Amino acid sequence: MTTHDLIPAPALRELNGRSDRAGWSQTLGHGALILASGWVWGHGAFPWVVRLPALLLLGWGLAFAFCAMHECGHRTAFASRAVNDAVAWWAGVLSFYNADFYRRYHQWHHRYTNQPGLDPELEDAPPTSRAGYLLQLSGLPWWTGKLRGHWRGLRGEFSANPYIPADAAPSVRSSLWKQAAVYGVVLGLSVPGGNGFLLWFWLLPLALGQPLLRFVLLAEHGGCSNSGDGLANTRTTHTLAPLRWLMWNMPYHVEHHLFASVPFHALATAHQHIAPRLVHNAPGYLAVHRRFLADPSVLALPA
Repeated sequence: MTTHDLIPAPALRELNGRSDRAGWSQTLGHGALILASGWVWGHGAFPWVVRLPALLLLGWGLAFAFCAMHECGHRTAFASRAVNDAVAWWAGVLSFYNADFYRRYHQWHHRYTNQPGLDPELEDAPPTSRAGYLLQLSGLPWWTGKLRGHWRGLRGEFSANPYIPADAAPSVRSSLWKQAAVYGVVLGLSVPGGNGFLLWFWLLPLALGQPLLRFVLLAEHGGCSNSGDGLANTRTTHTLAPLRWLMWNMPYHVEHHLFASVPFHALATAHQHIAPRLVHNAPGYLAVHRRFLADPSVLALPA
């Protein structure tokens, strides 16, 4: 099977078109969610019944900045490579990812999707028990993994990361140091004023936002085939429009993996072409996770 068997070449060329208008609309909308919810959360005049939902929205906005980094990491959100890279880097800062490291990591994920020993997303074994499944949803393993990974990267230790070639290591390390410098500046501004900005407006909300992000990311490949068949090793999940917007249309995940050059705003159209061929076309995230909760071992299917 080739991709042309799923979407004719003329239609695919049209879908591949970049749109700065769509890219900026999505980016500015996502940024507005973060700023508006952060303002309400930090405004003591609002009652707690308003501030707490705003805190959760802020957390989701920060955590799901990962999706902005992911899309721009593919350089499909904007026509300009430089704009894609800049938005990806700052979105990574917000979501505690490094865009330059992630871009190379993610290239291997696309090349070896869900194949044990090859796909870097499977470097940590999937949970096989209910306790392990719930622990992963909490986000705690993600925090510890990110701290260890960033620390190794700051020291230039990429021997365990074959997707970071020797000639790319200096630039990735430099990017990580620049990111650490941003966090250092924010921390420096937080401490003297005693306002705890880094804690109250980034660390706390990001921690609260992680479980939902883990919830949706686990569904992308969990319980799918370990084969190289893109129709079988990835899942498309139908969901509510607000979550689809927050995820930059990544619930159309089979479509994204088969046609990584198609921008986020065209994935719904791509879905119309390939929907009848999908092996995993889930009606919703709750349906997917009911299966995981009933039998977490399906997250580690044999090859």
